[in-house]
Formats: sequence, C-alpha cells, structure tokens
Amino acid sequence: MKTISVGKKNVSYQQLQGLRDNRTKRLRQGAFFVEGVRNINQAIGAGWNIRSFIYCGGNLSDWAENILKSVDTQVNYRLTGELMAELSGKEDASELMAVVEMRKPRRWWEADGGAGQQAVENPLLVLFDRPGNKGNLGTILRTCDALGADGLFLTGHGVDLYDPEVLQASMGSFFRVPVWQMERSDQWESCVAALRAKYPGLQLVGTTAHREQPVYRQPLSGPVVIMLGNETLGLSHRYKEMADVLCSIPMAQTSSASSLNVGCAASILLYEAARQRSMGQAFYGEKGVWK
Repeated sequence: MKTISVGKKNVSYQQLQGLRDNRTKRLRQGAFFVEGVRNINQAIGAGWNIRSFIYCGGNLSDWAENILKSVDTQVNYRLTGELMAELSGKEDASELMAVVEMRKPRRWWEADGGAGQQAVENPLLVLFDRPGNKGNLGTILRTCDALGADGLFLTGHGVDLYDPEVLQASMGSFFRVPVWQMERSDQWESCVAALRAKYPGLQLVGTTAHREQPVYRQPLSGPVVIMLGNETLGLSHRYKEMADVLCSIPMAQTSSASSLNVGCAASILLYEAARQRSMGQAFYGEKGVWK
C-alpha cells in the first residue's frame, strides 16, 4: 500500500472532492466518500472494501492509527490540515476519511437461494418510492436497521443513495441494510413476481395519508413489503394499484396535521411490524384483526 502526499488542489485532491460532491463521478468510479467514526467503523465491521483512507499528517488518535495499520487499502492520501478542513463536511474536520467501494447486495429472493446471501424465512422489507430528501433516506436506513427490516428498495429517480448527507443521517446503518435500486416500475413488478414465488403469502402494504385501514389493525407478522411514497407526491398511482391493502397512521381528531414526515411514518410502521412479530400470530383473530 502506498501513500500519496497532497499539499495542493491537484488531480488527486479533485478526485476526492468529486467523490464527495458529484453523483456521476461516484457512479463512474464505483466508489463513494465516507466521513465519521461510526460510519468508518461500520463499513469496516460489515466487510465493505475500503479503497483509500484520507488523513492529515501529525498526531492521530489511537483509533485512527490502528485502522491505518490494520486495514488493507490500495492507496492512502495524506493531506495538509487546510485541505482536510476543506474536504470535510463538518465544522470540525474528521481526522480520518475513507473512499469505499460500492457493492450490490445479492438477490436472496431468487430461486437459487440468494447466491450466498443469508436465507430469510419471513422477510420484512421496505420500499421508498422516489426519495426526495437526503436526510429522510438516511433516517429510513437507520430505522430499517434499528427495527430489523431485511432490506430497502429504492424506486424511481430520487436522491443519491451514496451522498455524504445520506450516510451521515444513517449513522452507520447504511453499511448494515441491503439496498436495491430500481428506476423503472417494470423492474419492481418483476421483483414482486420473484418475491411472491419465493414467499407465497407476501403482502404489499401501501401507505397513504387518507383514512384507510389503520396500521395497527393490519397483520404484519408474515412476509411483507411496506411501501412508502415520495415526501411531496406520496406513493405513485401504479404502486397503490399493486398494493394488497392501503394503510394509514391514525391522527388525533383534534390534529391540524394532515400527514407525518416520511421518516417519522416509517418508524411508526416498522415499529408496529416489529411489535406484531415479537408477539406472534396467536394474538390475531380469524380475520387478521386485533382481538
């Protein structure tokens, strides 16, 4: 492993800056910029390939020194303090940043058992249609991780999954939750067909701000995909048609709020699914409603 010293805004620095700022450059290089102790620790712990570390010459913490010694990389970059501060997205620049290689999660719903992906017998999945806010996407990744979701589907054109703001909002959960990205609705339809073939009882649960089936009355103990819509436009008409049921989060009758932030809504919906799964099917009547 070699180390390149960077003392000015040369080609090496511009490449690192491009990974931080530019979606197209991230995609072209198949890598993305990572900052923050928790994100770096989670990336290493989850076995992601670290291409490079970026750091400032001088005194480093034991944590940073140990990582530089123990993690194999292709090339590392030693920057001046001024360049580290400019590259950092924080008020107090991190002492260690990283370039991490993108990877695609294995499609465990396929008939071959997932090409090595750990088998999931009763999946809890989430779809986020056309995410429009980086913080919301990061928050939903964190919620998926916290409440045991097995994966997240992103459909349509939306914010970049690999944007540094998404990673920061996920607080490291980005590296723990499998994510599948699909731009076209027909890709999602094909995926649903494969999921239903593997999990015959799979439910597609659409969400809406209108008063539909309250989520606490909808059985969520079996294989399920909870489908969340865009922050402004909601779930697309096509996905609502595909849903087996539309659910809503009941609001207080005295409330002036017509809906919740999608990140908040995801937390409530996934908590309800996790609660039901922890209690088991025995608490539900013949029609699938709470006794």
